[in-house]
Amino acid sequence: MPRHPKKPRRLVADGRAYLWTLRHSHRAVDGGRSADCRETLTLYPQPAGTGGPLRIVFADGPDRYVPGGAPMGSGDVGYVRGGSLNLHEPGAVRALLDAASARGWRPGERRAVEVDGWLLLEEAAAARARDAGTTGP
Repeated sequence: MPRHPKKPRRLVADGRAYLWTLRHSHRAVDGGRSADCRETLTLYPQPAGTGGPLRIVFADGPDRYVPGGAPMGSGDVGYVRGGSLNLHEPGAVRALLDAASARGWRPGERRAVEVDGWLLLEEAAAARARDAGTTGP
């Protein structure tokens, strides 16, 4: 039986558990066409109440892509000429969590923190490539 797409998934990193979700949002313009697409990956430190959520946001823009329908796969984000990740993959989520932590995010912070995902993407994509034993984006 397939997993429900809105049900949070569990990730354990460095001995700490997180629940994580991925959401797509946009606004409709010109008869329903999508604009301003965003992917928001949210990690919730567990147990509940031990820290505020980390929101990693990927907004569309020049030379980068977020899914907005065919031919993009759900969860794919990246630079047109650079690194990319599939945000449905736990390894990609872990790489982004590690990159956010390296830049100072701490899971025990009580407030919600929102981070521009594009600032983390290249570092996380490089870590995924190292983990896979490849050198490409």
